[in-house]
Amino acid sequence: MVSSSFGDGPYSFLADNPSLPNVVFDSKSLTYTPLLINHVSTASAFLQGESSVEYFIGVKTIKIDGKVVSLNSSLLSIDNKGVGGTKISTVDPYTVLEASIYKAVTDAFVKASVARNITTEDSSPPFEFCYSFDNLPGTPLGASVPTIELLLQNNVIWSMFGANSMVNINDEVLCLGFVNGGVNLRTSIVIGGYQLENNLLQFDLAASRLGFSNTIFAHQTDCFRFNFTSTA
Repeated sequence: MVSSSFGDGPYSFLADNPSLPNVVFDSKSLTYTPLLINHVSTASAFLQGESSVEYFIGVKTIKIDGKVVSLNSSLLSIDNKGVGGTKISTVDPYTVLEASIYKAVTDAFVKASVARNITTEDSSPPFEFCYSFDNLPGTPLGASVPTIELLLQNNVIWSMFGANSMVNINDEVLCLGFVNGGVNLRTSIVIGGYQLENNLLQFDLAASRLGFSNTIFAHQTDCFRFNFTSTA
């Protein structure tokens, strides 16, 4: 579950420990990056000259465990035909990456995993890179795997820890929850629903910006604990 808001805060969540006070997010608690406009619609059917109604953000760099991933940076920008860039999607269940970005990111992730003595298991379609639970200690932020960081406009970082990067396949296997979108992907990076779970997102349309919290597991709560009865 992802908590998305189009209004002003503060936003209140019940703590996972009933003896603790509510966890409250306000404008100072969130990190902001510009919302971008794709002047060419990404819908399956649209009128010529119609802009996209989807929400785009500017990814400048991707890092795995603090190391920059080498990729074709031109794919991170939206060209004059509306191709490229990064959008937020609640339709796609998992993040979809253009083929060369996917290869660069997964190669870096596997290399960082090997450095942590984590070895891969058999793939589980649609996921290619899977790991045994026995190799992955649990943490409050999910499985202990390499951290994926998106460096965004305004020089802010969206961090994805195990809770948002790894998908439970069964009681024995977790897989990296990113999908290869192929070479003709209209949008180079599509951040899917699983990667948005338990993140607070504020769509500030008046200021054309996205506010985000990173995983709220770090604050000992989750989106199921959103307090609808509180104003603070």
